[in-house]
Amino acid sequence: MDLRFSDEDRDFRARARQWLAANVPSTPRPAGGHSASQFDRDWQRKLYEHGWAGVAWPKEFGGMGLSGLQQVIWYEELSRAHAPAAHVSTTYVAQMHAGPTVIARGTEEQKAFHLPRILSGESLWCQGFSEPGAGSDLAALRTSGRIEGDHLVVNGAKMWTTDAMYADWMELLIRTDPDSQRHKGLTWLAFDMKSPGIDIKPIRTMLMDDHVNMVFFDEVRVPLSAVVGELGGGWSTAMATLSFERGLGFIADQLELFEKVGRAIELASELKDADGRPAIEDVEIARRLATIKAETMAIRAMTLADIAETDRTGIPGPKGSMMKLKVTATHKALSRLVSDILGWQFFEFDGNRNNNLWTHDFLWSWVFSIAGGSSEIQREITADRVLELPRSR
Repeated sequence: MDLRFSDEDRDFRARARQWLAANVPSTPRPAGGHSASQFDRDWQRKLYEHGWAGVAWPKEFGGMGLSGLQQVIWYEELSRAHAPAAHVSTTYVAQMHAGPTVIARGTEEQKAFHLPRILSGESLWCQGFSEPGAGSDLAALRTSGRIEGDHLVVNGAKMWTTDAMYADWMELLIRTDPDSQRHKGLTWLAFDMKSPGIDIKPIRTMLMDDHVNMVFFDEVRVPLSAVVGELGGGWSTAMATLSFERGLGFIADQLELFEKVGRAIELASELKDADGRPAIEDVEIARRLATIKAETMAIRAMTLADIAETDRTGIPGPKGSMMKLKVTATHKALSRLVSDILGWQFFEFDGNRNNNLWTHDFLWSWVFSIAGGSSEIQREITADRVLELPRSR
């Protein structure tokens, strides 16, 4: 694996930096609601119109077809330019795992319909996987789809559905074989959120927003043409989706840690205690900052190694679970350190990310430890598929 930047890579970085400097929105992303989703659509549309959409997608599907290293460069430049972050955008699910799943498992008709709409920002997606009683244990899901002619009739409920009220489509995992158990008999659907028979109820979180929702399905008719992959083969398709989410989908989070650590060092250098001494002169503060910076360097190395493997195989491997664990732990450690540096100011939070980014990120770090599979699930995947440890009885 050659990680040196080529002339082509350096030229790409220069072009990306120049374009972002001229086009990054001058106003911050709204804190939430329809105005935030419209902001995300507008930014995605601008990326699309200027040829910067779908950096990780193959060119034949409208993407940029970048190498793994160039994807890293792109996300580094996004962070450097303080551009709208992909991982807090309502376009995230569509861009990072619904689209790649359709590319990997969809029919030609599904690709032709969905992919251009995702790239242009016309279609926002949400994820309908978790349920009451089937969160980390996804194979326990009970939302059903019975076959009636050329349709499925869906009944049940999904929980923690991010941005469901703003989404146009949902990646929906249901049980289509009523006699099946666990991983068998599941089906992955590209579900139209305008379908009659669904009800969306917001869930208020400690972030003081309605970011996640309950979604109820009551005799909702879905054409069989919406099945992505095979009818009854949804577990395999869902695992492909989660591999994209845990792998390439978290690149921005991984690389943004570098920028956050830099800001934390600046904060510790500028903020003074009652004696006028900068926080960074405290030996323990300096030690913790150095440790976290070293952790982010290790995460970057893991990111590059995983990208190289993805370039070789075409699908992110289980090592993405190791990276997600490491990023989650480092996020929390950095937030705790900044809370010690800021003191009481850390707790001044009104729900607006733009007013207190550090506190928002601290609260989000707890969400991040569950999103895409809890840390316990990531440890199990790492033990089983990476370390090949024997399963406990």
